[in-house]
Amino acid sequence: MNKFIDRPRFTCALGGALFTLRALPRAIPVIHASAGCGYNLYNAANAGAGYLGGGYCGGTAWSSTNVVEQDIVFGGEPRLREQIRSTLELIAGDLYVVVTGCMVEMIGDDVSSVVAEFADVEPPVIAISTPSFRGNSHDGYDMILAGLFETYVRRGIAKRDDTVNLLGLVPGQDAFYKGNLTEIRRLLERVGLRVNTFFGEGDTLENLQNASEASLNIVLSDVYGIKAAQAFEKIHGARYISLPLPIGAAQTAEFLRGVGEELHRTDAVERIIRDEEARYYDYVERVADIYNDVDLQRYAVVAGDLNYVPAVSRFIADELGWLPHLAVVTDDLDSEQARRVEKRFTGWESDVRPLVKFDTDTSAIQRYLREAWEPDRNERYYDSFSPVVLIGSVFERDLAVKLGAPLLTVSFPVTNRIVLNQTYAGYNGGLSLTADLLGILIAGR
Repeated sequence: MNKFIDRPRFTCALGGALFTLRALPRAIPVIHASAGCGYNLYNAANAGAGYLGGGYCGGTAWSSTNVVEQDIVFGGEPRLREQIRSTLELIAGDLYVVVTGCMVEMIGDDVSSVVAEFADVEPPVIAISTPSFRGNSHDGYDMILAGLFETYVRRGIAKRDDTVNLLGLVPGQDAFYKGNLTEIRRLLERVGLRVNTFFGEGDTLENLQNASEASLNIVLSDVYGIKAAQAFEKIHGARYISLPLPIGAAQTAEFLRGVGEELHRTDAVERIIRDEEARYYDYVERVADIYNDVDLQRYAVVAGDLNYVPAVSRFIADELGWLPHLAVVTDDLDSEQARRVEKRFTGWESDVRPLVKFDTDTSAIQRYLREAWEPDRNERYYDSFSPVVLIGSVFERDLAVKLGAPLLTVSFPVTNRIVLNQTYAGYNGGLSLTADLLGILIAGR
């Protein structure tokens, strides 16, 4: 019997595709799926991503065929053709992308043939297969990027040694994706690189079209974006490296050195690290007094996606001096992916090693906590698991209440915060995470 997922922390592949397109400026998705798919996915990802909103002509304004029983019986191609025409007439965009749901894929609608009828239309109309049964929102992100690299990115452009693309942060699935991309781009630009983030501040579709100029793709994940990077390498001939999302001074220095070694910019990288660390620790010094005077060291339970859990756990152990006792990665991973992620919990400067678990079920976290810490059995003397902080998603709220612990949400779904330009990546992200964690501890003062 397959394991069920209790309160999933992601949408289907179509959801990931839609919110990846929502993050591309003036890219208009045309949903070819059953009635209600687009609206339900918008409701899930909008709130879960810190109230991301629909964006330009997105959310409740998404174009959708809303196929019904008649279309399922007789085929939905005429309905799709009609919807593309009306979308081109009513919605102004610079790129139109037909994305597909489960039902139309199951009945075998020839979406590519319908879209080919609009081959001479400007702006362009393309089709990318994104059936929900092929994975979750992370897979939808890879599907969209791989499809765009195949059909939309220009070919034959000369490579530039100073140009890189950033992949691996899934819009919406990572509520802080835009701030994170902005911070990583800031650091790489200081090294002298031209950086395409695709979904960051000031990006345009022209950046995406010219992405084949890049000589390197930097994937900020051990899993997300890898398939897209492999597709890019096959189509456009640019290699890729996979480096984890860096949080704080130590991890960011490692990230920059990894990029510097790959692009032979080690001297520039070392200068940037010295400058950034001087600024970083000048701010950290401000909280040293209250940290020590009030004793703000804590145990921690960290739960969420594979980008955040290792990075946050290492940050609080190595830089805050906390004790992350349990780390639960909630993504649906195969054994090889889990092995790559588990390696991120070794080699820490603090030599702390949390109990690491991989499980998609929210209810399992409490069980793993009992494994990580012997429960109170009415002994005369008991070393309680306290004081403790939970770092995860809103799904950890019940456990936080049971433990009497504060909760900071950093991983999808993030429904109890408004997220704008906040970042947890890089040096600025480390400062933000420090302020947020220590801030919830002194909130009642």
